[in-house]
Amino acid sequence: MERTLFHLDAAVAAGFNDCVGLHVAPIRPLHDDPRFRAVYRRMRVTRADLDEFFWLHQEMQIMARDATTASVDNVGRLDTGVSLLPQAPLPTREPNTVGVLITRLDLAAAQTAVQQVALKAEFQRSSGNTSLSLIDGEWDDPRATRDALHADELETRRRRAAEARAFVERPGAATTLVPCPPLGSITYPV
Repeated sequence: MERTLFHLDAAVAAGFNDCVGLHVAPIRPLHDDPRFRAVYRRMRVTRADLDEFFWLHQEMQIMARDATTASVDNVGRLDTGVSLLPQAPLPTREPNTVGVLITRLDLAAAQTAVQQVALKAEFQRSSGNTSLSLIDGEWDDPRATRDALHADELETRRRRAAEARAFVERPGAATTLVPCPPLGSITYPV
């Protein structure tokens, strides 16, 4: 607990203000500690940045669900094609605080890691299908074609959905620094 508070205090002093991230389930038990509460009360955020924090954390949840769905969709897929796992573009607006940049980096790192894992699994599935076709000499070309078309359709839907989820700044969102919402008042995005 001491190390956690030490690092949180240093992060807040350096500009960390992701109050949404501090409402994730594993962190909530710390909310009762008076020292944690004192550090949290020092954080400031703008309404515009708070909107983006909610979007960033919601995107992390969507990204994890999409990766799971994509891996299930590829079970039994016979073709040798490789599907990508499209991700929503990162916001490009000028943030009011550096804390937003930290959370953007977290999301970008998570997106990259998930895409790499998904791509590795796709290459393994594809090469496995190629190996099996060479070993047993039987290849179900019509099924492979259907699987490839279906996979392309799913990838197109995922790409469009990711593009549609792009962050859009709310017109008129306040850019004045104010205290973060009280601990416990934020529901972490699911």
